[in-house]
Amino acid sequence: MAIDWTNIYRKYRGLWVALKDDEQTVVGSGKTAKEALANARRAGVAKPILTRMPSKLVAYVGTGT
Repeated sequence: MAIDWTNIYRKYRGLWVALKDDEQTVVGSGKTAKEALANARRAGVAKPILTRMPSKLVAYVGTGT
């Protein structure tokens, strides 16, 4: 099932974000993955999902082959 990160993208554009296991709740953010991880751990989440929000959205069309 697809998850809509539109609101996360708008707020955290260009930053690393740490998410809870639900893949929707932001528990930390920062300019680096290390900073986002540290913020998540301070929030009590030991193993968050880390991802970087792009600075801008770019369309991609391709094949899986």
